Amino acid sequence: MIIWITGMSASGKTAIANELYPLIKSKYKHTILLDGDVFRDLHNNDVDHSMEGRKKNGERICQMCHFLDKQGIHVICASLAPFHELREWNRANYSKYFEVFLDVPLNVLVQRDPKGLYKMAMNGEMKNMVGIDLPFPTPRKPDVIVNNIGDRTPKEIAEEIFSKLNLDN
Repeated sequence: MIIWITGMSASGKTAIANELYPLIKSKYKHTILLDGDVFRDLHNNDVDHSMEGRKKNGERICQMCHFLDKQGIHVICASLAPFHELREWNRANYSKYFEVFLDVPLNVLVQRDPKGLYKMAMNGEMKNMVGIDLPFPTPRKPDVIVNNIGDRTPKEIAEEIFSKLNLDN
């Protein structure tokens, strides 16, 4: 099973995935957390943040999840993945795919902005920022949409996602 948490930068993907991980791990021993930023670092940041670079990194993440899925390892993946075709590939190729979309208004993302990326992009100091000069196509068929505007903790959201997974089926 692959649980893919997607949303724009600062939407809470990593924080929620970190809270979801022990919940899934308590049920399935063979579970890992794959964070898109960490995965990019593992590849020595050898692709840029252009749409082409993001797609290549996204394809790598999809293939790694597929590799792990075929071995019976469950994956919680926290990745922006702004491509419909990759999300559709995931749904068609994994043993079980559960997509979570963290829907957060741009003004909230800009307020959070822990890395200062939105500010740099809006000031023209940085290019290739999804949501500013690159598009973020809203997922077409997420299994869950979470409006993460800051009124709930990452743990509360993780518990909501966990309850919707139907792991007993």
